[in-house]
Amino acid sequence: MKVGIMGGGSWATALAKIISMTQSNFNWYMRRPEQIEEFKNFGHNTSYLTSVKFCTENITFYSDINDVVKNSDILIFAIPSPFLKQHLQKLNVQLKNKVLVSAIKGIVPDENMLISDYFSKFYEVPNENIAILAGPCHAEEVALERLSYLTVGCSDEAHAQYIANMLNTHFIKTSVGYDVTGMEYASVLKNVYSIVAGICHGLKYGDNFQAIFISNSIMEMSRFIDTVSPLDRNISGSVYLGDLLVTAYSRFSRNRIFGTMIGKGYSVKTAQLEMEMIAEGYFGTKCIKEINNDYQVDMPILDTVYSILYERKSAVPAIKKLTETFK
Repeated sequence: MKVGIMGGGSWATALAKIISMTQSNFNWYMRRPEQIEEFKNFGHNTSYLTSVKFCTENITFYSDINDVVKNSDILIFAIPSPFLKQHLQKLNVQLKNKVLVSAIKGIVPDENMLISDYFSKFYEVPNENIAILAGPCHAEEVALERLSYLTVGCSDEAHAQYIANMLNTHFIKTSVGYDVTGMEYASVLKNVYSIVAGICHGLKYGDNFQAIFISNSIMEMSRFIDTVSPLDRNISGSVYLGDLLVTAYSRFSRNRIFGTMIGKGYSVKTAQLEMEMIAEGYFGTKCIKEINNDYQVDMPILDTVYSILYERKSAVPAIKKLTETFK
């Protein structure tokens, strides 16, 4: 089955590196033709993960999303969630006969929908043809071939196992799971909580407090996910707690970096302008907040970061008030 990578950022590049090690050739969609030309000339992505070299003879590049969809059987989406609709609006061919893999750890803004639900509702893709990638796996460490773990979530066991095998290399270990909704929400929430971890870091809270913060974050995550998608799940698994830990602590975490800037006194707009990459948690915060208006789950961490990012509340008193709710 022919694989198409969708996106030209760091995560898309990391996934392309993995695919290049397991597939003899593959397709790659990047929106900007000039980015493709630079890639062909230099043999690497000149904007992201520049150390990763590719044999461009094994890659068919496309700047038209319709062409890559036509010529691929499996589409791995690594487009930041705020821009997904913008790319898909150019689509005039059907997706419903393709196998879609969402590597997007975000949620569709305005629609407040998980990526899998969005593909299902608006593009009539059957649930069994939609998979997600989740787990603690930073693009920068993939580039360095440091041992990492990915979980493929899909309601179809055969599709899940096929994709897991396709991504398995000497430095990527894969497993399969079936809690698609829970895994997707966990991927959104861990970015939200990582912003708060960064804010606390910027405010000079120490490691002792961060441990308490993570403990309370995973409990809040569990309350929300168990409410919106009741299921017997182990929240301490790598796809839930593991992903939260690495995103909250890692120097590669763009959400933590964004939060640290807020904690140091940057405005939201200034922090966004200085970031070279999208902090998905900023958009995820608003989406989850609006979704939770229907469920009314007790989420003091979410409420706090929302007040800082969207209501322009000062981080110092907001975090201080939050600390009083922790145990």
